Amino acid sequence: MDQAKVAQDVLTLVGGEENIDQVTHCMTRLRFNLHDDNKANKAQLEKTPGVMGVMKNGGQFQVIIGNEVAGVYKELAGSMKGGGAKPAASTGEGTAKKRNAISSLFDFISGMFTPILPAITGAGMIKGIVAILVALGWMSNTSSTYIILSAIGDGAFYFLPIILAISAARKLGSNMYIGAALGAAIMHPTITALLGSGQPVTFASIPVIAATYSSTVIPIVIAIWIASYVEKAVDRVTHASVKLLVVPTVTLLVMVPLTLIAIGPLGSIIGSGLSGGISWLFDNMSILASILIGGTMSLLIITGMHYALTPIVIGSITALGYDFIIPLMFAANWAQAGGALGVGLRSKHGQTKSLAFSTSLTAIMGITEPAMYGVNMKFKKPFIAALSGGAIGGAFMGLFHVKAYVITGLVGLPSVAAFISPSISTLIYALLGGLIAFVAATIITFIMGIQENTDTAAEATTEPVASTSASQQPMDADAVAATLIQTETAARQMKATEVWSPITGEVKPLSEVPDPAFAEEIMGKGVAIEPTEGRVVAPVNGTVFSVSKSGHAIGLVSEDGTEMLIHIGIDTVKLKGKHFTPHARSGQEIQKGDLLMEFDLDAIRAEGYVTITPVIVTNINDYNEMIRSAEKQVQTGDSLYTLT
Repeated sequence: MDQAKVAQDVLTLVGGEENIDQVTHCMTRLRFNLHDDNKANKAQLEKTPGVMGVMKNGGQFQVIIGNEVAGVYKELAGSMKGGGAKPAASTGEGTAKKRNAISSLFDFISGMFTPILPAITGAGMIKGIVAILVALGWMSNTSSTYIILSAIGDGAFYFLPIILAISAARKLGSNMYIGAALGAAIMHPTITALLGSGQPVTFASIPVIAATYSSTVIPIVIAIWIASYVEKAVDRVTHASVKLLVVPTVTLLVMVPLTLIAIGPLGSIIGSGLSGGISWLFDNMSILASILIGGTMSLLIITGMHYALTPIVIGSITALGYDFIIPLMFAANWAQAGGALGVGLRSKHGQTKSLAFSTSLTAIMGITEPAMYGVNMKFKKPFIAALSGGAIGGAFMGLFHVKAYVITGLVGLPSVAAFISPSISTLIYALLGGLIAFVAATIITFIMGIQENTDTAAEATTEPVASTSASQQPMDADAVAATLIQTETAARQMKATEVWSPITGEVKPLSEVPDPAFAEEIMGKGVAIEPTEGRVVAPVNGTVFSVSKSGHAIGLVSEDGTEMLIHIGIDTVKLKGKHFTPHARSGQEIQKGDLLMEFDLDAIRAEGYVTITPVIVTNINDYNEMIRSAEKQVQTGDSLYTLT
């Protein structure tokens, strides 16, 4: 992979640097916070070499790269002036996107935990390795080596509030070091000893409830969230000449006592309640809960809701010493690997087989996105099989109460150390549960089968081609290949899609459209029409898959899969629906000539907007050729172009 080229392509297709508020990355994805998601060309990104998929979750625009994401991110950040984090800026067209509360919460949780994963993953793996060495009798748990290694593994978890304080403050746009100071204050040895003494503690005659903050999550997160408002409020009313002295001083004097008196104890209660609730659920309904979570874990990952489980997992391990959710993630990941393996076994195409087998191995190692997005979801049935395999493996995990004792970043084969306990049985049951999920998903996929495109004639089964010579000898390999190519070309030419004009007006090339996304054919190929009347009709038989709220854009898909965009005017999104009258809705089936939209042509032009209208095919890469009509003036229903 040319990481620099992929980074540059992604940067361009997400709307350029000016459309990026912030970008981070996890194990497989570039995670963008964009000013305007509509400026990102999702369809073109999905076709970009090196990009496995694109999705929007939790308020983030996510570009799935795979194993080389770190290198692509490095190239991307290096080419940006802000190095990957940029302040908010005007986006020109449209307005900045507004997220609902749930999306904002998931965005905050993912943005806070993603940067600290290397620290807690490394520490967790070290704890697992130490547990293995002790279990095998290769290290004494009283030796100085054990004590030092244990400290390395425990350090990130013990001081987790300080690490989280820095990450949360960064995500909230407040001072990271004030956040770190707040976390350090509530974990100061003197404070810890005071709160653990059993004696009544007060601050300015206000009772301070005893609580332990080491290894906790929720108290410091709530504290930093409130501190961000306090810091910004103090900053607004403080003169610039004394901000350095006043802002941190006032913020710490307000927030540290407030955290010790109210926020910390409340957060501890919430954290203990969540951990206790999860523990009760798995103690009393273990199999049902395991089937439900194991079977839906991949769906949670797709929607971004799995980030809501992160504080619960950490809280459970720090409070109880173990967690039930990580084993179910293990089963779900291995089920995705099994689904991909099933595709490889059923596929008749060499390229699909290669992709399926390689992504199956990657998923076993804990990186599931290539298998999930690149293979299983592509063929649909294998994804259903993977969900079923996750549920079956989850049932086994629940039956034997499999627990994880440390946190690992990748939940796969390298993370089996997470299941080491005083008894080796937990590890055995975890591996068996993962294997059951893997085998079940493989078998279900193989039985359900997959539907493949058979465009590649060379991979299709063909009858032997005989020569016309008297000897009736078979044709040589070159002749067979030439015949197959001719046959394939003829078949493609026979399968043609004709697109009719949706608008009456003058036909112009896309190069005359004053918008680079259309003029440079980034969005797709087609023609533009300068309307002479304000009506848009269906150019094909098919379905409307989107109608913009502003009415200026209509997305269609024909019966044979041609995806089209009709974009009425340039920058007309700013009219916010004024002068547009929709006559179609998303999901509506249409026939050629059905009225889709009416617009006031004169009124739009009077407000200074260009009305030239691109009519493009966005999945143009699925076709060999676009043959445009030679007509310069068209009526609705006239032939516009033909796709073969």
